[in-house]
Amino acid sequence: MSLKNELTPLEYGIMACDTMLRRYPDVNALPPDHGYGRATFNYHQGVFLTGMSRIYNLCKDERYLNYVKAWAKAMQNEDGTIYEPGADWISLRTLDFRQPANVLFFLYDETQDPHWLELIKYLADDLYETYPKNEDGGFWHFYTTPGQMWLDGLYMAGPLLAHYAYLANKPQYLELAIKQIFIMYKNMRDEKSGLLYHGWDPTKKAIWANPESGCSSEIWARACGWFVLAVSEMLDFIPDGHPEKENIILIQKELIDAVIRNQSVEGRWYEVVDKWQEKGNWPENSGTCLFIYSICKGIRKGYIDKKYLENAKRAYNRIIETLLPAPAGEFSLGNICVGTCIEEGTYDYYISRDCTENDLHGMGAFLLMASELSGLI
Repeated sequence: MSLKNELTPLEYGIMACDTMLRRYPDVNALPPDHGYGRATFNYHQGVFLTGMSRIYNLCKDERYLNYVKAWAKAMQNEDGTIYEPGADWISLRTLDFRQPANVLFFLYDETQDPHWLELIKYLADDLYETYPKNEDGGFWHFYTTPGQMWLDGLYMAGPLLAHYAYLANKPQYLELAIKQIFIMYKNMRDEKSGLLYHGWDPTKKAIWANPESGCSSEIWARACGWFVLAVSEMLDFIPDGHPEKENIILIQKELIDAVIRNQSVEGRWYEVVDKWQEKGNWPENSGTCLFIYSICKGIRKGYIDKKYLENAKRAYNRIIETLLPAPAGEFSLGNICVGTCIEEGTYDYYISRDCTENDLHGMGAFLLMASELSGLI
């Protein structure tokens, strides 16, 4: 299957970046605002800027680098520490706070400024030394959810620990990151679909927890997407010869196989992945982009079957075909699920979540996908 579109994935990525620069010329206006009126170190902004950094790596447009730098400056206090409101989830008390470390790694690579490495060290050391962990050694997702692990959390913390372990020669940090993969895969896998449930509560006390397994009841697209994305990123920093590397690759292969089996006839993956034929379900673009990214990166790295590139192209074509109407030169991506916890964890809960246009979850995922797909076609 060929790509049916006039523009290349990279050109669409550039159009998406330029659209966001026009809409948010001031980095302090990037959503979500949460009433602070300034840039904050949260995963919404971090995911989008991580995607922009990957597009910059391909096109070297200095505007993108300068925008990322401006955000990194704006999210700091005057003393150079990370601004941390502390009143809600934008704090060290949640794994979501850690994801923007990916942006700091990019800036360190570009500038070699030790300040960025100092901030990364601060985030990684705290994870390793003091962040709460359950009896299995898994990170709590929130400080208010004792023991609970959510798939999202692997992307928020895993690449940070693995990348920093590589830079700082701290293998114990890598081992802690790897442990998260195995805990989640062991306890959160659905035997029928081969995919992973959104959450797991080892205490089985959460309202959504299955009384026997402790798992939530549904397979949410973006959560699964975060997990396979995280594994694909972490593998970059797990050295050949590591005793668990082949097992982690096997996990990724099994998950991608399951992702392919659950691809809809429409081409994209649906909000509740394994129930795409059921009433009310809908194709979700951020999760679809994350799956495409992970398939393509695995193919490029040699551990995912090349035949799956056709599945990735089919999903990508459908995303492009369903872009929202926009003025010439503008980019508008719809069918993006808003930020989503687990709440009661029911099918109706997930399919009733709002869709948004150019939400940072989806824009970041689209840019990541475009950068990786560009390397294969």
